[in-house]
Amino acid sequence: MEIPFSQISERLNNRRFTVANNAQGLSGAGTVFHYHVEGNAISSTYQGGRIRIGHQVGRVTGPDTIELLFQCLTADGEMLAGWSRGTVGVDHAGRTTLAFVWGWLSGATGGGESSYVELTA
Repeated sequence: MEIPFSQISERLNNRRFTVANNAQGLSGAGTVFHYHVEGNAISSTYQGGRIRIGHQVGRVTGPDTIELLFQCLTADGEMLAGWSRGTVGVDHAGRTTLAFVWGWLSGATGGGESSYVELTA
């Protein structure tokens, strides 16, 4: 079965996001994520705040769902990696939102939930 990815591509491709809520994670105020979508493949870079540089790679899993693997180097020199499963939505102002459940695979333990909102000009 082919998964329709055009809606996710329209909502994510070449768009930037900031943290709305991430109590258990490292990304926070000042961290910006820049996404790219090609077919059902997703990639992004992120940095700012406690994150020196980070990368994500993933795929579209449904009409409004994605899954990602992420890795980063923190401002303190730690290397961390994890996984996430997310939902792409739209808020009352028409901005794209992302809501994730995530966990660490390397460098830390635990996980949590986080949410992000599109940065608009």
